[in-house]
Amino acid sequence: MDKNISFLTDFKQLTKFGLSVSVVISSLAGYLLAVAHVDYKNLILLAFGGYCMVGASNAYNQIIERVPDSLMPRTQSRPLPAKRMSVNTAMTIAVLLTVFGIISLYIINPKTAMFSAISVFLYTSAYTPLKPVTPLSVFVGAIPGAIPFMLGWVAATNHFGIEAGMLFMIQFFWQFPHFWAIGWLQFDAYKKAGFNMMPTGEKNQVATRLTIIYTIFMIIVSIIPVFKKTGDLYLLPITAIIIFILGLVMLYYGFKLHKEQTDKVARKLMLSSVLYITLIQIIFVVDKFLH
Repeated sequence: MDKNISFLTDFKQLTKFGLSVSVVISSLAGYLLAVAHVDYKNLILLAFGGYCMVGASNAYNQIIERVPDSLMPRTQSRPLPAKRMSVNTAMTIAVLLTVFGIISLYIINPKTAMFSAISVFLYTSAYTPLKPVTPLSVFVGAIPGAIPFMLGWVAATNHFGIEAGMLFMIQFFWQFPHFWAIGWLQFDAYKKAGFNMMPTGEKNQVATRLTIIYTIFMIIVSIIPVFKKTGDLYLLPITAIIIFILGLVMLYYGFKLHKEQTDKVARKLMLSSVLYITLIQIIFVVDKFLH
C-alpha cells in the first residue's frame, strides 16, 4: 500500500499535478467560451488528453533537468533527483502520456491534437534546452505556455481563427510578468543550477521596466474583445472594465517592484498574476453566458 501511495505521489510530482490541472482548467475555459451546447464526451477527452500532454511535457522536462534539479532546494525532492524513480520509468510514463494524450485529443479533432503536440515539442525541445543558455528561453516557452486557453476554442470549433488567436495572445503576454516575477524570487537558486530567467540576466530596473511593458501589453490585449472586432469572441463593457481593473492590480505591483526592487514585492506580483489569469478565464466564460 505504501509503495502505491509513494508511486502516486511521485507520479503527481513528475507530472506537476497542480500546474497540469490549472492548464487543463484553462483549456476547458477556452472550450466553454466557444460552444453553444456542451459535448460532455469532448469535455472529458479534452481534460484527460490535456492532462496527459502537460504531464508528459513536465516529465520530459524533469528527465532533462534532473541534474540541475538536484542543486535547487525547491526541486531536490522530485522523484528523479531524489532517486526514487529511474530515468527509464520516467521516460516510459512520459511516452505513454504523450500517446494517450494525442489519441484523446485526436478523437476530438486533428487540429487539437496537432497544436497540443506542437506545445509538447516546443516545451521539451526548445524551451527546456534553452533555459541554461539564454534568458530568451522565456520568450520561447511563452509559445507552448499560451496554447492551452486557445486549445479549448480549437477543440470546440475545429478552427483556428481570430478568436483562438486572441486567447493565445492574452496568455502569451501574461507569462512574461508571471515568469519574471518567479525568476526574480528564484534568482539565486536558478543561478546555482545554471539557469537565468531574468530578461537582462540580472535583477535590475531594466528587467522591471520590461515587466511593466509586457503587463501593459497583456492588459490591452485582454480588453480588445470589447470592441467586437474579434469574431465570436467579445466582452460586455462592464466585463472589460473588471478585467482592466484586475490588470491594473498587476501593473501596480510591477511599478512597485520597479521602484523597490525587493523579493517581497516580486512575490506579490507573482501571486497577483496567478489571481489574474484564473479570474479572467472565469470572467470570460461568465460573460459569454450573459450575452
